[in-house]
Amino acid sequence: MSARVNKIAVVTGAGSGIGRSVALTLAAAGWSVAVAGRRAEPLEETAKAASEADAAADVLCVPADVSDPDDVAALFETVRERYGRIDLLFNNAGTFGPAGVALEDLSYEAWRSVVDVNLTGSFLCAQAAFRVMKAQDPQGGRIINNGSISAHVPRPNSIAYTATKHAMTGLTKSLSLDGRPYGIACGQIDIGNAATEMTERMQSGIMQANGQLAVEPVMDAADVARTVLHMAELPLGANVQFATVMATAMPYIGRG
Repeated sequence: MSARVNKIAVVTGAGSGIGRSVALTLAAAGWSVAVAGRRAEPLEETAKAASEADAAADVLCVPADVSDPDDVAALFETVRERYGRIDLLFNNAGTFGPAGVALEDLSYEAWRSVVDVNLTGSFLCAQAAFRVMKAQDPQGGRIINNGSISAHVPRPNSIAYTATKHAMTGLTKSLSLDGRPYGIACGQIDIGNAATEMTERMQSGIMQANGQLAVEPVMDAADVARTVLHMAELPLGANVQFATVMATAMPYIGRG
């Protein structure tokens, strides 16, 4: 059982994958964690897993669609009312969009859906967290954005996802600059091939730049979560601006 650290985190996309792993890791380290996602049931499963690992775990489930401004406002108001402050936002919610669709066949609706969740959703959550962190006493906090290897190099047929992840880097840099006077630190973790539902197809074969299908190695999502915890627990005077965590043998170096 971990001693409570009196730190409050919000994790979006926490019903599965990396978000769930990060929420469980923070809870195990003594953080109080508000988990957000579109559906209540997966969030409750995350909370149950946390309490099974540590009966003292404090996990608050708040269903919310990050692309909806009203949902985001309600999420952060709920957390503020419950805990009085926010020390960390892990901006994790994201979607890849339709797999294997050629650029010329990608619909406007599919493009907009990816942009709304990955970019607009991240902005809305960061903005809401920023407001709370600027106003609270003691002032400040930390925002960690989930970027991607695709923030550096694309995969074939991934224009919407890749564009949003490149944009995430600009979001991170602007948040870092604008947060500096208020003790709000912002960093980005770029993740490659963590084993989640989103990456299952990598283990059966995924399109490479040469047009061939290839199986790619993956890593445990817990390896990502440990890195996020390290970033989160630094004093606000120190910041991991950008970190890349990936399956060692994945085709990233030399890709693109």
